[in-house]
Amino acid sequence: MVYGQYREAGVLMHRGFTLQQFADQCFSNAGDPAKGRQMPIHYGSVEHHFQTISSPLTTQLPQAAGAAYAYKLADEGKMVVCYFGDGAASEGDFHPALNMSTTLECPMIYFCRNNGYAISTPGKHTALFCCSINVVLVLLNFFFSIAVEDQYRGDGIVSRGPGYGMASLRVDGNDVFAVHEATKYARALAMKESRPVLIEAMTYRQGHHSTSDDSTRYREIDEIQDWQKNNDPVERLRLYMEDLDCWNEEMDKDCQKEMRKEVLKALSEAETKEKAPLSSLFEDVYYSKDGTLPQALAIQEKQMNDHIAKYPDHYHVGH
Repeated sequence: MVYGQYREAGVLMHRGFTLQQFADQCFSNAGDPAKGRQMPIHYGSVEHHFQTISSPLTTQLPQAAGAAYAYKLADEGKMVVCYFGDGAASEGDFHPALNMSTTLECPMIYFCRNNGYAISTPGKHTALFCCSINVVLVLLNFFFSIAVEDQYRGDGIVSRGPGYGMASLRVDGNDVFAVHEATKYARALAMKESRPVLIEAMTYRQGHHSTSDDSTRYREIDEIQDWQKNNDPVERLRLYMEDLDCWNEEMDKDCQKEMRKEVLKALSEAETKEKAPLSSLFEDVYYSKDGTLPQALAIQEKQMNDHIAKYPDHYHVGH
């Protein structure tokens, strides 16, 4: 089971969530699995074992710990992975989640994306990676030089794990193969020994935090350009594949062109779809065998329908 934050679209896509489903969710239309009841990019999918993303930071950590403990009690060979950022690790929920999962020996992975900035608060990396080769697995004692400014005083996030008795490792988050191997190792350990594992993936947020953010107000453009030039994960992978003669510039351009066309097609289709019916507001809240609503919800539904009937010109009820 995946508990994500809001940068895990790649995880969900890897599991088979389609571009059309992503677009439908962002447009809150009838094709959205959440029926338009979530903010954009707050994805969720029962089919893909991906819990719906919450806006507040760090709420997913204790939830993930509880889910992992439930899996342990059920003894069905399942586990949980929980993604979060370095900023979330400064929230209060972080500590009871780690403590709970270690004391109860829950099978799970805490995956921290340390990208250097909690929105605009830096825990900035100055000399992040000490080698240029593809590192398979970087353990806790691998040295990273981190200049901590405002967010924390310790050595990043990974150093907190041993304090809770948790197996912990740090990895080059801009190396897709290193991340794969680290996660594979952590999963095997968590499943075999029924215990949590903390991964800190060291990376960098090249873009703004959101569309309302201007990151050049709290960091230099030269810093961003240096990371883009020397440690961009996509560029590193592209160069590696070109060295293996399995990729080239023409293939890269064709791929980007095709992906752009598919994204625009999904967005165009999502834009034309109807919204979910208003009756769906009362669905998926309580379960009953015969499908009837509890009395309190039935009263609210009637009140809504009476209100719409009184002011029909003010509402587009669709189907």
